[in-house]
Amino acid sequence: MAKQLRKPSEALYPVPVVLVTCADKAGKANMITLAWVGTVCSQPPMISISIRPSRYSHPMVKDLGEFVVNIPTAAQVKETDYAGIVSGRDVDKFAKLGFTPEPASKVKPPLIQECPVNIECKVRHTLTLGTHDMFIGEVVAVHVDESVLTDKGRIDVAKAAPFAFAQGEYWSFKDKIGSFGFSGKK
Repeated sequence: MAKQLRKPSEALYPVPVVLVTCADKAGKANMITLAWVGTVCSQPPMISISIRPSRYSHPMVKDLGEFVVNIPTAAQVKETDYAGIVSGRDVDKFAKLGFTPEPASKVKPPLIQECPVNIECKVRHTLTLGTHDMFIGEVVAVHVDESVLTDKGRIDVAKAAPFAFAQGEYWSFKDKIGSFGFSGKK
């Protein structure tokens, strides 16, 4: 198999697409679409989000030190894309998109009621990396809509219908192809 050597880039794919809600100290909420997001620690559970300092949401997360990761469904791809290309400086994205801000249990920024999974986080570390600042948030609460749970209480990915970002495109998940540890020990 022939391979091309390429210049360094963010070639990791796919990456999750989320709507992050944040708020200023007065309580005015905003949302931003992010794909530079990931789990970074199991105990305590932590998630990283990376935001360009020029974005309207950046100072909200930095100053308040809290955010909520809301996982949209594939059916919400248009709304999610819109929330990433329009600034909250100019548009109330909740009103424009018909999303309902719902009070969180442990942080000031709201949940997005229409997203089946919401993860409340408090910023524990901030790293200035280059074009983006990474906020590492400790997960302080998780909300899951009962309609996406299995009978064993796990999130049913098929029902939750998350989607991913890969090289400028959005992709849904189609089929389960295995479970952790299914290949056995070698």
